[in-house]
Amino acid sequence: MKLDFLFIATVFTVSALDNPYGNWKPAGPNGVRGPCPMLNTLANHGFLPHNGKDITENDTVSALGSALNFDEEISRLMHKFAVSTNPAPNATTYSLNHLSRHNILEHDASLSRADAYFADPAIFNQTVFDQTRSYWKGPIVNLKEAVRSRLARLETSNATNPTFTLSALGKTFGLGEIAAYLAVLGDIPSATAIKARLVYFFENERLPVHLGWTKLSVLSKTDFTDMLQRVANATEKVSGEAVEPVKRDSIIGLHATLSE
Repeated sequence: MKLDFLFIATVFTVSALDNPYGNWKPAGPNGVRGPCPMLNTLANHGFLPHNGKDITENDTVSALGSALNFDEEISRLMHKFAVSTNPAPNATTYSLNHLSRHNILEHDASLSRADAYFADPAIFNQTVFDQTRSYWKGPIVNLKEAVRSRLARLETSNATNPTFTLSALGKTFGLGEIAAYLAVLGDIPSATAIKARLVYFFENERLPVHLGWTKLSVLSKTDFTDMLQRVANATEKVSGEAVEPVKRDSIIGLHATLSE
């Protein structure tokens, strides 16, 4: 019996080492989460501190690198964005609930959250997400469908939220959210993603490993800004409205804007 127990324990230990995504659990009673599904997911998987609190730059770089293969430059920039939401002066860390502070990084017309006027944006909203996914018609989500879903959310939010606002930064982050899920959960060359993987990710805040997802070879700032430009171009084409071109240093420029 003791040998059987040791064998089972060894199997589970080896499996956990082979599959770092297998150690998943939602936030506990003292944990916090925010409006960013991916950062919540990384905390649920244990790549970020599971309680979602006091996340350091090293935590962010390690999590984004280990789980998603973001390169160090973009990971450090993402940490600086997140720290800008910490209300403490001269902060160097952030907690996931800090990201819910309205109109800093969090914005109206989310793909999976109600506007802050209606509800806590840290909480996944099935009704909102159902509108988003209704524009994903087939098993593969393409760039045009992704853009149309975001434009629909903008229209609904603008029509129903009496305090609707969307800053230039919020607009860029809205484009960036599409670029991120197509790049991280999909295929960069074709700008497509398997719908089942996207739905599973958003609804469970869990990486869809069991659906065949694997992390990128690497995601650099150049990769991301290229995808962001493709999203901006598609948005302009679908909406008929001009979208400001994405600059090569746009991510750095956005950070500078946050720091002013």
